[in-house]
Amino acid sequence: METSNEHFECAIIGGGLAGICLAIQLADGGVSVVVFEKGKYPFHKVCGEYISMESWPFLESLGLPLADLALPKINSLGISSDRGFLLNHNLGMGGFGISRYSLDHYLCEIALRKGVRVMQECRVTDVQGSAADGFQIRTSAGDFSSEVVCGSYGKYAPQFVRFSESERLNADNQNYIGVKYHIKTDFPANRIELHNFSDGYCGISKVDHDWYCLCYLTTARNLLENGKDVKQMEEAVLFKNPFLKKYFQNSKFVNARPLVISNVQFSKKQTDLSGIFLLGDAAGSITPLCGNGMSMAMRASKLLAGQLLHLFNGKQTHGQAAQNYRREWNAVFGRRIRAGYHLQKLFGKSRTTDFALKALNKSPWLTSKLVALTHGDVF
Repeated sequence: METSNEHFECAIIGGGLAGICLAIQLADGGVSVVVFEKGKYPFHKVCGEYISMESWPFLESLGLPLADLALPKINSLGISSDRGFLLNHNLGMGGFGISRYSLDHYLCEIALRKGVRVMQECRVTDVQGSAADGFQIRTSAGDFSSEVVCGSYGKYAPQFVRFSESERLNADNQNYIGVKYHIKTDFPANRIELHNFSDGYCGISKVDHDWYCLCYLTTARNLLENGKDVKQMEEAVLFKNPFLKKYFQNSKFVNARPLVISNVQFSKKQTDLSGIFLLGDAAGSITPLCGNGMSMAMRASKLLAGQLLHLFNGKQTHGQAAQNYRREWNAVFGRRIRAGYHLQKLFGKSRTTDFALKALNKSPWLTSKLVALTHGDVF
């Protein structure tokens, strides 16, 4: 195996949205950056693939020509209960659809053009060092060194990340699974729907390639009670919602087998750990019912990029950058994560979901307010 001892000013662990967007912004600021990505672009990820319009100018500023991609603009929302009630609402700011298969690949190409070193199919096995002395990064492709390390590794912390006992005890003990399909179906291109079922919900919206993203979240218990058989669980649980039954039975599935992730938890974590800056789902994630996890990841990259550029330009110390980033992160995302947590409790149970949707249907102003809680300002 070829080894390396290259030095970079910044090393980013994880090449998802937060990581690759951060790399592009740092490269634009003249910082030498390496990104370690365990996968190979392009790849699919379990993700709702709806992005609110708050992120459109940001992506364009990175060099992504969104206007040329003919992406579906989404401004209509539907939310159903498993008892057959459907709430319809105008999304206001709205969003657009694009598959992670396409989006991450486009961004990787931009990063490469701007001089970012992207190490694909490369796993980080250990990080040692400190902000004062620099970091040594051990990977499957050799050893690297950097002045700053950022963790954008998603919901699953790598083995080398060491949490304190109190941090482990504070973790949400409710485990979920996420399942995603791409389908072709008869569905309005400007609409996103969220369909509730027992202990879960499923979203559907249009993306590129004339595909629709069909992605759902449910408890691990639902899967266990159906013999760990995804198809059996769908028929026994999801099909109780008449809208979901229709989409599953009357759509063409692009791939026969879904993409599945397990042991998913949703909580606020921390923005730095052992001198490593964290962003994206590594720092905290919003519940999928609220959507916008992708916008949060991208906005976090912009917050962190600003602080790191001040650090590299000698305008602040590593500790000051960490403190300022933590304060900004909490100010921008704290309310959204709390709102998502409480909204999730409203849904997923047959009776309470049906009651809540009928009440919201009579109070469109309240529905608009709840939707606004899950969307941020344009950045």
